[in-house]
Amino acid sequence: QVQLVESGGGLVQAGGSLRLSCAAAGTFFSINAMGWYRQAPGKQRELVATITSDYITSYAESVKGRFTISRDNAKNTVYLQMNSLKPEDTAVYYCNAHMEFRYGSGRSAVVYWGQGTQVTVSS
Repeated sequence: QVQLVESGGGLVQAGGSLRLSCAAAGTFFSINAMGWYRQAPGKQRELVATITSDYITSYAESVKGRFTISRDNAKNTVYLQMNSLKPEDTAVYYCNAHMEFRYGSGRSAVVYWGQGTQVTVSS
C-alpha cells in the first residue's frame, strides 16, 4: 500500500510564502516524475509544477518565477516553495507521484495522489 501524505497548507496574506511537502510511504521500486496540481472552487484541476527523477522541472506560466518545486529522493518527498502568493493561488493543492513496482521480471507503473491540502491567500 502506497500513500502520499501532504502537509504545509494554510492561510497567508498576499505576498506571503508557504512551503508544501508531500512524502511517499509504502513499498515500491522507484518514484519517477512527481508533481503538484491545484483545484480552485468551480474550476478544473490544473498542473502547477512537475519534477522528474533527474530533477528536470517545469511550471505553469501563472507560477513561474514565484514557485519552486524540488525533491529529496532519499526521503521520497517532493516540495513546493510558494513565494509572492496571490489571492488567485487559493486552491486545494494535490501532489502526485509516478511509482514503479517490480515483480520478478515484470514491472508496472501507477500514479498516486495525495489527499490535498488547502492553501488560502487573503488580499
